[in-house]
Amino acid sequence: MKGFLIDLDGTLYRGHEPIPHADSFIRWLQQHRMPYLLVTNNSSRTPEQVAEHLLELGIEVPAAAVYTSSQAAAKYLTEQRGGSRVHMVGEAGLRIALEASGFAIDGTTPPDYVVQGIDRSFSYEKLTEAVRHVKAGATYVLTNPDRMLPSDGGLMPGAGSLAASITAASGVEPVVIGKPSPIIMAYAIERLGLPAADVWVIGDNVYTDIRGGVVSGCRTALVLTGVATADNVHEQVASAGVTPDLVCDDLAHFIAQFSAFDRS
Repeated sequence: MKGFLIDLDGTLYRGHEPIPHADSFIRWLQQHRMPYLLVTNNSSRTPEQVAEHLLELGIEVPAAAVYTSSQAAAKYLTEQRGGSRVHMVGEAGLRIALEASGFAIDGTTPPDYVVQGIDRSFSYEKLTEAVRHVKAGATYVLTNPDRMLPSDGGLMPGAGSLAASITAASGVEPVVIGKPSPIIMAYAIERLGLPAADVWVIGDNVYTDIRGGVVSGCRTALVLTGVATADNVHEQVASAGVTPDLVCDDLAHFIAQFSAFDRS
């Protein structure tokens, strides 16, 4: 049996726009009873909010089939047992995941961790506060390294762009949770309950999705519907230094190629 770890932004949708064939691809997985998990580096939404957003786009998945970098960050902190006080730079999805795992956010005492994700209200004040905590000894944890994200109006800065400023000012590199980190990949593969060699990672980003799959021992498929496009794919693959098993125009093309690949 094969399982699938599937990206969201740039793979199933762009902002509030569904990507062609995304709905039929998910139905294909469900009809063939193939295990899958939608794995997103975006830390801003809860799994329930992601499932609701997908439903609005005509893609029906249960919240349990969604795994976010916020959930993975909370699991990572729980495993560290290094304290429970967190200073958060992020949005609701991150806050809810941390609080659900028992972490106290923005308390009056110095934090044990600075956990940072996407924050569309990021400011100089937030930058200053985060840097001071990191320099005082708090462990710096980054939900995901994405510098840019697909959106309705084109690409927008991601959590990695904010992290670049915190790292530059503090001199401290964060523990990275999201793709391509083996941390989130290991958690997601564990949830599928399959060996990594039987798992396909599908996404639009060579640097995160494909690299994460390669370093974890999974098969990989790059779709040209988001960060990677027909115009830039060769440049991006060369720059990233990793090669996907399949390069697909879209998810319908993946189904056709996967069927042939699986028979070979």
